[in-house]
Amino acid sequence: MVTMAQRIEELRTEKGLSRPALSAALGFPKMAMEKFETGRQTPTREQQVKMAGFFGVSLLYLRGESRDRTSMESWVDAVPDEEDTPAPPPVRKAAPKSAPAESSVFGSFMNSKQFQDSLHTAILDVLRSPEGQALLTNLIRKELDGRK
Repeated sequence: MVTMAQRIEELRTEKGLSRPALSAALGFPKMAMEKFETGRQTPTREQQVKMAGFFGVSLLYLRGESRDRTSMESWVDAVPDEEDTPAPPPVRKAAPKSAPAESSVFGSFMNSKQFQDSLHTAILDVLRSPEGQALLTNLIRKELDGRK
């Protein structure tokens, strides 16, 4: 069976990212990925959710509990109810005024062709899935019903 540490390393290398670059992209401490991949530290549930979303995989896949990357029914079971755990308000840090956002590691990552292509592919894959089709159908129905 695959461990979460092995799965994180596998997904990171697929994206072609270094440990510090992935930590920066996710807003984690610089050494977080090294600790997660070596098994010295287990990511919190919030960190796991953030990584699963970043890689476009289910929590069960990230944890090594499933070989199915995109099992949507597993996602539903794995995500806590919003009523049970209220989301904390987002914390926004102001960008340093001396450096434009594009010069940050995160800005460089977001502007990279590889990231944009990966994001585009992931979005299309989700929308083409049966779950994505059902979601789009429901959204379109709601929109059309609202116009009547």
